[in-house]
Amino acid sequence: MTLASFQRWLDDIDPGVHRRIKGLRLVTAYGIAALMGSLYGGSHALVGGGSLGVLAGGFALWASVLEGRASRPESSRDLVLLCAAAMAGAALTAGLTPLLTHSGRAIPEATLVLGAFLVGYLRRFGLLATGVGAQVFIGQILAYTLGLTVADLPLVLVAGLMAMVATTVPRLLSGPAERPVPALPSPLVASYGRFSPEFFMGLQAALACAAIVVLNATIGLQESVWAMAACTFVVASTAAGTIARIRMRVIGTLVGVPLGLACLPLAEHVPILGWTLAALAMVIYAMALPARYDIASGAYAFTLIVTLAVSGEHSLPMLVARLWETIVGGVLGLATASFVFPLRERRGD
Repeated sequence: MTLASFQRWLDDIDPGVHRRIKGLRLVTAYGIAALMGSLYGGSHALVGGGSLGVLAGGFALWASVLEGRASRPESSRDLVLLCAAAMAGAALTAGLTPLLTHSGRAIPEATLVLGAFLVGYLRRFGLLATGVGAQVFIGQILAYTLGLTVADLPLVLVAGLMAMVATTVPRLLSGPAERPVPALPSPLVASYGRFSPEFFMGLQAALACAAIVVLNATIGLQESVWAMAACTFVVASTAAGTIARIRMRVIGTLVGVPLGLACLPLAEHVPILGWTLAALAMVIYAMALPARYDIASGAYAFTLIVTLAVSGEHSLPMLVARLWETIVGGVLGLATASFVFPLRERRGD
């Protein structure tokens, strides 16, 4: 691909450069939060040994992704609330972990079932509520993967405050250069009685996550949260939409994971170049997310593999698990969307 054709491709998926600017903003927010967390975490370590920088960076990154307002005051308000939602999700999982660990290693995941339900259900209340539901779930994922406990709750608060600063400052500086893509209207959906379609979207995601909890307890998974994220974020307002998102997510992951694996030697021996590639992939993720979920999924899968490698994870079975666990989550998401109160687009008379 020549430079000119690459530029045309960029302009096709991001006319006006607005999404590229958002991509740079979310990378900047992650970097600021991760740096602040690493500096503070040097003297205040998480009990489980995880990085405070990863926690703060995760809060900031996904708050920046999920925020979609046009004006800086509204964006800043939403960013603060989204970071607070991630804090709440992390605190919930950290607080309940001691009550759920004595019965087996997979039991603490059960708290994520509630977050998966909120991802679907809160969509009925608008843009901010949609982001809040996703952030609660993401906060739970971060808490589970980092092994947070009750003793870490003060640092969860610290990480959230860092994320609030790290997200709002770049947004204030980006100003009117960003122009969010308007959300497409959701199709009218045939309802089941007095329950809203969003209730069943949440129920579908929650049941798929519960199935993964059982599966992990039975046979064990490398990173079960990857499967849980896959089955939760593919749920759409109709069964047909869910099937389309599953197909795009799997296709993107099938491309992104091998590309990430091909960069393992580079990420291992030249970490700064690995981080640079990951940052560029996240910019592409932000550009593609509204209209090209397949490209966005591939870019994020690539980023995840490269950042894991840079952070010292070189186990090939672990890295490849991103691929097959995404497929497991997609299959379970497909099953619940197809057989658990399947949502169909309402046909006109």
